[in-house]
Amino acid sequence: MTADVDQAAHDALLARWTSTLLTARAGGEGPPPEPYGRNLLARWSEPQRRYHTVDHLKAVLDRIDELPHEGGDMELIRLAAWFHDAVYRPDRSENEERSAVLAEKALTEAGLTPRRVTEVARLVRLTVTHDPADGDTDGEILCDADLAILATDEETYGGYVRTVREEFGFVPDDAFRQGRAAVLRQLLALPRLFRTPYGAAHWEARARANMERELAGLEG
Repeated sequence: MTADVDQAAHDALLARWTSTLLTARAGGEGPPPEPYGRNLLARWSEPQRRYHTVDHLKAVLDRIDELPHEGGDMELIRLAAWFHDAVYRPDRSENEERSAVLAEKALTEAGLTPRRVTEVARLVRLTVTHDPADGDTDGEILCDADLAILATDEETYGGYVRTVREEFGFVPDDAFRQGRAAVLRQLLALPRLFRTPYGAAHWEARARANMERELAGLEG
C-alpha cells in the first residue's frame, strides 16, 4: 500500500471521527475535534500492533454502520469503537481499562456531557468480556461489530489468526497455544457470540465453525 493510499485512508477516518464527535456534542461547545482524532490514529498506528491496527478500527466502524440499529445511540457506539483498543500493549492485561480512562479524559476535554462520557467508557470496558446484558442495545452493537472478524471467510480468518500471533511474538509457542485455546473456549462457551438479530442470523454459525477449526488445530 502506498503512502498516498495510507494518507487518504487516514484522512477519511479523520473525517468520520470529526463528524461523529461533533454530532455527539449535540451542539455543545468544545475544542476542535481533529487533534483528538489524529492522536487516536497515531495510537492505532503504533509499531507493536499487527491486528489491532487502523484497519481493525475501520472494520469495526464499518460493521457498526452495517448493523441495524433501532434504539442504539450510534454516535456513542462509534466513539467507543474509536477508543476500545486505543491503548494496546500485547504484554499487558489492562488495555481496555486504560482505554476507557483515556476516553473519559479525552471526551470530557472534547466537550461531551458527563452522561455521554460515562456511556462511552462503559462500552469500552464491555469489550473485556464481549458479554452485554440482555437489552443493552449499545453494547450488543459494539460487541458484535468487534467480533465480526470471527465470521469472515476462511482466508480472512486465517490472516486474522496470523496477525494475532505476530502481536504476541514474544510469547513461546506452547504458551501461546494454551492461552489462545483458552480464549477460544471462553468465547465458544457463550450461549451466543452475537447478540444483535443480524449478527445471530448472519455471523454466528460461521464464527463458531472458524473458531472450532482453529481450536482443533491448537489442540491437535
